[in-house]
Amino acid sequence: MKHCGILCAAVLAAPLWAQEPLSLSDAVRMAVQKHPAVEASAAKLRAADARIEQARSGRLPRVNYQESWMRSDNPVFVFGSLLTQHQFTERNFDVRFLNRPDFLNNFQSTITVDQPIYDARQTKSMTAAANLGKEIAGEDDRLTKQNLIANVVRAYFGAVVAVEALKVAGEAVKSAEADLQRAETIRAAGMATDADVLSIKVHLAAMREKQIQRANELEVARAALNEAIGLPLDAKHDLTTPLTPAALRELEASAEKMALDLRPEVRQLRLAARVAETQIQAAKGAMLPQVFFRAGFEADRQEFIRKGGANWMFGATLRWNLFNGYADKQRIAEASQNLTATQAQLKQMQSGVQLQVRNAKSNLSSARERIQVAQAAVAMAEESLRITKNRYEAGLATVTDLLRNETALLETKMRLLAAVYDERLAATAVSLAAGTLTPESEVLK
Repeated sequence: MKHCGILCAAVLAAPLWAQEPLSLSDAVRMAVQKHPAVEASAAKLRAADARIEQARSGRLPRVNYQESWMRSDNPVFVFGSLLTQHQFTERNFDVRFLNRPDFLNNFQSTITVDQPIYDARQTKSMTAAANLGKEIAGEDDRLTKQNLIANVVRAYFGAVVAVEALKVAGEAVKSAEADLQRAETIRAAGMATDADVLSIKVHLAAMREKQIQRANELEVARAALNEAIGLPLDAKHDLTTPLTPAALRELEASAEKMALDLRPEVRQLRLAARVAETQIQAAKGAMLPQVFFRAGFEADRQEFIRKGGANWMFGATLRWNLFNGYADKQRIAEASQNLTATQAQLKQMQSGVQLQVRNAKSNLSSARERIQVAQAAVAMAEESLRITKNRYEAGLATVTDLLRNETALLETKMRLLAAVYDERLAATAVSLAAGTLTPESEVLK
């Protein structure tokens, strides 16, 4: 059994010299910089910038170059091609030639430039929608980072709880080992039986099992923390932020109001409503006339580089959609209904975020009360165990009483850890529900 204790201690001892200190704030900053979710969110923002430039390009000219080749003896084709090639001569007026011309090649190069003069605010509407889209992507980036921070807090304190739980399990093993020595001494004095010693040995084995279990849970918790940060799962850290209750009094009083103003989901729906308004304007603008300017240059040749001529043209076009089967009217109706739906979703979201804030605040209040109860319970369990040990040594308590108090102390310490852990998560949830969770938030201190 002694060899087992030495082996367990060797297995559970971590190489602390290889670990770097890591506070909660540092973990959050690393996650915001390194996590793949942030990289994906940044890519979406860059894509939104690209959409803005795409929309703005509607104001710029369109320049196209085309190269083509045709060969035919079609009379009209031959007659027109000779003219554009500047190769038409008097002999080409011969009726026989006009009716039955020989095959003719035509290599044609064209460059056209199309410039919108007035597009009925279509480009303006598309650009406005693209800018709003970038703002929506920005809110999505905020939401991603806030959720990421909340995950880091959960994983960080999960690892801290695992560290503390392993310490508690180690203390329980030491206490059980001391109980065993005490029981063996009392048995030697004829005041205890072999059954008492065996009962404590069974209890000691159970505590060692818990110690091994807690060590494994710690390894998993550390890997989960590394995943939340975006680091290799085997990275080692010395966690320096203690598991203590959070200070969040000022935010609690104004959390609901702040949630209505700052929650990314609420802001996204407000922006979506503006996008719908922009779509209505674009649909209405499609019913207005549009004016375009076109310039072109054309070169036609019988051979690829010679025997040819060139021409150019300038022109303007007015295009007015007078009737297209009520499609524009239905586009306006669709955009209007989208606006109505978004406004309804916004009302629902506002009510939902208020409920989330209240639920988070309720969980926070409950966790704080549990901490007070658990702290008192730990103090009472420690005192009860001290008295029971003294009574057992004096022969006034049974080994069952001793083991029951040992187990009670272990359970109360674990309940205290769980209560403080839940309090930190609830405080983080209040900040998250209010839309204020950032790497500088007080809840991370």
